[in-house]
Amino acid sequence: MFRPLIIILGVLLSFNAMAEKIVILGAQQALLGSKAAAEFRGKLEKEFSSEQKQLVDLQAQVKQIQEKIKKGAGTQSKEVQDQQRVQFQKAYGEYQRLGQALQQKQRQREDAFLKEMQPKMDAVIRDLIDSEGYDLVLNKQATFYAKPALDITSRVIELLNKK
Repeated sequence: MFRPLIIILGVLLSFNAMAEKIVILGAQQALLGSKAAAEFRGKLEKEFSSEQKQLVDLQAQVKQIQEKIKKGAGTQSKEVQDQQRVQFQKAYGEYQRLGQALQQKQRQREDAFLKEMQPKMDAVIRDLIDSEGYDLVLNKQATFYAKPALDITSRVIELLNKK
């Protein structure tokens, strides 16, 4: 039962002896924390502002129709209720369609941004590894605990902002 734990501990201790300079990096955090990402978010907001407004307007319309249906339940004729349900279904369908299309467009733009930024990020990390002589860079999300002094994420953000 303790044998695997002992083996893992032994490997880690021997690995630790070989690697002198170990650091952690939140790569996604660094990318999203850069000035380029902030500028991109601003551009994205402007680019999709009219579609976002349409989506908000449709949402309000759907809620308004829904309220009419609730208020008129039992007091309106079946024909009027059916018309309102059809109206609700059309508005709600349009709301869903527009929302999904908007999400897909945003995802595509975000993916393009990340592809564009990846080489810059890789270059910054390589330069930092070379200049600081790091032996091992671990993914911050994969670590259970690390001293804050080992985290180079803010340094990577700083260097990304200079590129």
